[in-house]
Amino acid sequence: MAADLKDRIIEVLKTVRDPELPVDIYELGLIYELDVTDDGVVRIVMTLTTPNCPVADSLVMEVQEKIYQIPGVKDVHLHLTFDPPWDISRASEVARLELDML
Repeated sequence: MAADLKDRIIEVLKTVRDPELPVDIYELGLIYELDVTDDGVVRIVMTLTTPNCPVADSLVMEVQEKIYQIPGVKDVHLHLTFDPPWDISRASEVARLELDML
C-alpha cells in the first residue's frame, strides 16, 4: 500500500510547477525526501530553488493541499529546508532537457 500511495504522491508532485521555471518541483529535484507509512502518513522534506522565493508559502501550501486530497493519505508532515542548497545538479535529465541545460 505505501509503495502505491508513494507513486500517486509523486504523480501529484509532478503537477506542481515551480513559479520561475517551466518544470515541476519533482523533476527539478526540490523534493529531498518522501516517506510514506503503511497507515498513510506522508513525510516530505523539500526545498526551493532560492531561499528568497516570493511564493514559498503558497508553494508549500499547494503541495500539502494536493497531497491531502489523495485517497489513503491521513496526514502530511512537510519540512522546508535549504540545507543543502538546491542546484541544477539535483534536477532530473527530463528537467534539464526542458531547461536546455544538457
